[in-house]
Amino acid sequence: MSFGPQTLTLDPEAAVARITAAIRDVVRGSRRKGAVVAVSGGIDSSVVAALAVRALGPDRVLGLHLPESESADESLTFSTLLTDSLGIDSVVENIGPVLDAAGCYRRRDAAIREVIPEFGPGWRSKIVLPSVVDSDSYRLYSIVVQAPDGSRVTRRLTTAAYLGIVAATNFKQRTRKMFEYYHADRLNYVVTGTPNRLEYDQGFFVKLGDGAADVKPIAHLYKSQVYALAAHLGVPEQIQERPSTTDTYSLAQSQEEFYFSLPHARMDLCLYGLNNAVAVDDVAAAAGLTAEQVRRVYRDIEQKRRTTAYLHEPPVLVEPVPEVG
Repeated sequence: MSFGPQTLTLDPEAAVARITAAIRDVVRGSRRKGAVVAVSGGIDSSVVAALAVRALGPDRVLGLHLPESESADESLTFSTLLTDSLGIDSVVENIGPVLDAAGCYRRRDAAIREVIPEFGPGWRSKIVLPSVVDSDSYRLYSIVVQAPDGSRVTRRLTTAAYLGIVAATNFKQRTRKMFEYYHADRLNYVVTGTPNRLEYDQGFFVKLGDGAADVKPIAHLYKSQVYALAAHLGVPEQIQERPSTTDTYSLAQSQEEFYFSLPHARMDLCLYGLNNAVAVDDVAAAAGLTAEQVRRVYRDIEQKRRTTAYLHEPPVLVEPVPEVG
């Protein structure tokens, strides 16, 4: 069989059976009663919530809506559509006041002003990366800001400004996880993680933020496979058709411009090709890229794996401590 999107085709019912069995095993093994799912209105959290319902039943799954001051207006609409369609209880926790009290927005804005001094109240922002396929140049993040009059400015970020912006915005993922574990502890539930394989492999998560969970049911699935499960599980079509976004910055931002640099269908093929030693020319033909562009993507994948390996590491012990139980 030739290499292409069909290579990633899975048996959805068999996949659901394996994943739901694993969720039940985790809940049972941890002596918990159910699962908390933070629902963003995106495809990944929607599929995880639907899988949790299949595994445990709607009465043992809590959906958690976690908007903040800069969330997209439609995010809560989509996440509510999901929880209503699944028939699960849900709670809205607006984390904006917590973020404000912790200085998330203030610290982020101060970092932006290191490169754009005029940035202030009423301005919006996002950070972006150049495309990985366009050149071999070392890629650096830029900040895009929009003034209250609608005009935009783009500036290259210094290392200090970039790190300051990311450190401040990471408050968002870590605060959300704090509320997830609060409700999990309150109900004696486990916390589910929602990364797909692209995100898990490439370190597209915050350590002890959205990277923290008791079970990650779809971390082995390529993004296109997550979409296939969404259709199989009956996730509302409006969510299936919604473009993937970070929903982290105040300006609308796709995952491609922030991190991956390619649409998920192409990234899936490249990641699968690299993982399974598929001929570069075959990957290029399937992904609609040149062989050199595929090699650039491969180098970027390997670079991200190296630079984000720390995110996967558990705490380091000075000496081994015997496991209890």
